[in-house]
Amino acid sequence: MRREKGMAALVAALSVIAVGAQAPAGAMAATAFAPISAPSPGQSGAPDQDESPDQGDGTGDQNTGDQNTGDQNVGDQNGDGQDDGQNDGDQNDGGEDAGGEDNAGDGGEVLDNGPDEDDFVDIRSVQPNVDRPRFRRGGSRGSFTSRCGRNENGHFNSDNFIVAPGVANGAHHTHDYVGNLSTDGFSTDESLAAAGTTCARGDRSTYFWPVLRLRGQEDTTPQAEQSARDGNVGRILTPASVSLRFQGNPRSRVTAMPRFLRVITGDAKSVTNGPGNARAQWTCTGFTDRVLTDKYPLCPDGSRVMRILDFPSCWDGENVDSANHRTHIVFPEENGECPDGTRAVPQLRMTITYNVPNEPLAFALDSFPEERHAPITDHADFENVMPDRLMRFAVDCINQGRNC
Repeated sequence: MRREKGMAALVAALSVIAVGAQAPAGAMAATAFAPISAPSPGQSGAPDQDESPDQGDGTGDQNTGDQNTGDQNVGDQNGDGQDDGQNDGDQNDGGEDAGGEDNAGDGGEVLDNGPDEDDFVDIRSVQPNVDRPRFRRGGSRGSFTSRCGRNENGHFNSDNFIVAPGVANGAHHTHDYVGNLSTDGFSTDESLAAAGTTCARGDRSTYFWPVLRLRGQEDTTPQAEQSARDGNVGRILTPASVSLRFQGNPRSRVTAMPRFLRVITGDAKSVTNGPGNARAQWTCTGFTDRVLTDKYPLCPDGSRVMRILDFPSCWDGENVDSANHRTHIVFPEENGECPDGTRAVPQLRMTITYNVPNEPLAFALDSFPEERHAPITDHADFENVMPDRLMRFAVDCINQGRNC
């Protein structure tokens, strides 16, 4: 009798274990990223610029839709911003490849990594805030525009040879490239000098910035799977126009940039690092007397979203790069003067426009996952590979007050 009761108890226990083993994995609790508030704007205004950038047909892509973000596994980066540097292919402390939080919960559930609806604002509700330095006698009023197209040839990758040299996917977000046709994470001065270009007049410089995506649409590029793992999903938009304009200095003449000068602007980690190196400027065509740093603009019908990316232009006269990619070339003071020990070189201004829906969450910038696609993280990179004669021509145009 005892034996029969013991067997019955064993059968009952095994039944409980079997039922428990069939419980779905999704019943386990999933973790989510906590929302991160965008910091106060790092910049209040921008100098003058063209409202109608060249190199566009005004017919950029547009559509609407919501999206869920893809899986990702990404770490951090140190405070010099951008995509961060590395040593001999290994990440330094806080490097962007150094592991991190996964963007999917248990059972494959995709978690939100931004942006949020309150990251968008109607540009008509923004008061004019652009302050322009006054030109004085001796300032350089001209400009030179390098015409390099809108990346119609689809040159994309998630590399950054300036801050993450020798590493594939060193940026963890996709860049648009114009100019040099060979640019990737393994580019060198020599490889860039030997490559072809999309620019006129033999400008082999490389110009790149993070892509803007239409959320809810499919990414059909070859790197779509990697982008999804990094939390960047949606159809990559071809800009309606791209202007690469080199400007003068309101207080002095400019001197030539050295060949292979490397320059970055903005901070891809501005949410994490704070706004100290943020240089994002978002506005709409027809509203360039006002800019936003930490919000995306919603533009009225007939107006395009505009990104303005101004580069530092006060060079130390000696170095083409520096350890943090910033100290060898800095921004002018508020009045336009270059700090002591530096000299003015042509200032690159990228102006990029898009036709997008004027709806919150319809579009977003590629970013590191922990940056939540915040608009304040906008940034760009440039290496000067112009022939010396073309740089001299650009300097003459700028100093003589001509627009070339």
